[in-house]
Amino acid sequence: MGPASSEGVLEQVLAQRERLSLRMEGVKRVVAVVSGKGGVGKSTLVANLAAALADRGWRVGALDADLGGPTLAQMLGARGQTLHLKSDGVEPGVGAGGVKVMSLDLFLSSDDSPVEWRHPGGLADDAFVWQATMETSVVREMATDTMWGDLDLLLIDFPPGTERFATFNRLIPKMYGVAVTIPAEASYLVVKKSVRHAQASGARLLGLVENMAEYVCSTCETVGPLFADKPRGGSFAADLDLAFLGSIPFDPHLTSASNEGLPLVLTRPSSAAAVALMQAVEKMMRVLEDLGESE
Repeated sequence: MGPASSEGVLEQVLAQRERLSLRMEGVKRVVAVVSGKGGVGKSTLVANLAAALADRGWRVGALDADLGGPTLAQMLGARGQTLHLKSDGVEPGVGAGGVKVMSLDLFLSSDDSPVEWRHPGGLADDAFVWQATMETSVVREMATDTMWGDLDLLLIDFPPGTERFATFNRLIPKMYGVAVTIPAEASYLVVKKSVRHAQASGARLLGLVENMAEYVCSTCETVGPLFADKPRGGSFAADLDLAFLGSIPFDPHLTSASNEGLPLVLTRPSSAAAVALMQAVEKMMRVLEDLGESE
């Protein structure tokens, strides 16, 4: 690639950054839900946090940055919607509670369509670096090209990976983070690495949520242990210098709620899991208020 081409690429990147900054002018707050560890329920948490805030009258958007396994459109009931291209960008889908949703899933032609990254050639070892670059570019484009309008809060569902928050933190302005773990030593280990990586990059983390902390019986609704490891989210958050936003028990009804595209906080608001999710929302809002980011 010659000098002229390099200058052209740089101009495109700078122009896109400027467009992204302009697009985000109407978005008051951006909160990314991160973990580093897969399988901790980030998407379910994002869907329920978004629906809970929308139910309170907030204007909320949800961006699915997990390109390999996009599920937010399903969980928020926006799957199958037709996206409309306007001169200024793409109108997002609309999910439960009026949440604006953007996910790569809305662009796939069928349920079994995989996300394929076509490497342009070169050494096989280059493919991983190239794919990571492409993923970052796609997330930036989705955030930039989506017509979010005026939002009180934009939630982002991040893919697994200890470096993800630090990477995307450079792309999207005004971004905070919420870390998610489950009560398992393997999760604590990976989440700790992710949080430390984010903190070292200067990221602003609002706190930690311990998901699947306990199990809610589907018939009697009593709460009991789910994992052999005992929940210790509060002490873990303290070790990481983070506010503890709460422990969320696993409720089997979460599965049916996700399948139906109606988050549990809307369908079973008095359930133990929904109450815990609402309490986590309250604590997150208080942290934002303390930081001067809430009205």
